Amino acid sequence: MSTVPENHFGEAVAARYDELAAGMFDAAVVEPAVDFLEQLAGDGRALELGIGTGRIALPLAARGVRVAGIDSSEPMVARLRAKPAGHALEVAIGDFSTTRVPGEFSLVYLVFNTIFNLVTQDAQVACFANAAAHLAAGGRFVVETMVPDLQNLPVGQTIIPFRAEPDGISFDVYDVVTQRFSSQHYVFTGGAVEAFPVEFRYAWPAEMDLMARIAGMTLEHRWAGWGREPFTDRSTSHVSVYRRG
Repeated sequence: MSTVPENHFGEAVAARYDELAAGMFDAAVVEPAVDFLEQLAGDGRALELGIGTGRIALPLAARGVRVAGIDSSEPMVARLRAKPAGHALEVAIGDFSTTRVPGEFSLVYLVFNTIFNLVTQDAQVACFANAAAHLAAGGRFVVETMVPDLQNLPVGQTIIPFRAEPDGISFDVYDVVTQRFSSQHYVFTGGAVEAFPVEFRYAWPAEMDLMARIAGMTLEHRWAGWGREPFTDRSTSHVSVYRRG
């Protein structure tokens, strides 16, 4: 097992994660993802990298898919364990770019921008290699993530605000030289301000395709979302399916 890196999903974030990301737990968001992943898993096992509090893993397991996971945050996994059926999932604590779990899988998946939580290119390359190492021949690695929002970034500007509500604000701060950006979230609670910063390294779809090739996988499909909408130059996210040869 690898050394667990410092991350931004400690106790303070874990305690409120499901609340802060409530929209992502809506059935209209979860069910299309679970339908997509269940079909690819077939009769095999599925491994979630960055399993978190079980937003996708628990409903996928409820469909009868044998799901395991890896996550570096013990507080997040503790919330998963506290949910119905949470103790039934095999979860390894560690860096999901290098930590291994026993056995082979027909599906490895990484959702909700989590690939960008690995903040160096080397770590992202290692993640693709780790996914491939878990897959049986012909197995799939699915990555769901945003397309870098740089088309909305005028020359010289580094900040893109994306949320301004009575209970908080959020904005991204980009460094286009290093491909790093930080997502800054401020929540207003009872007259106090809570900060929840998260660091990322963005990668373009073509860069991820190269990472897959290095790991012995090829791009099989790319969609704009879980409903298999066509991916175009206007798409703001993508679901990419890589196949291990």
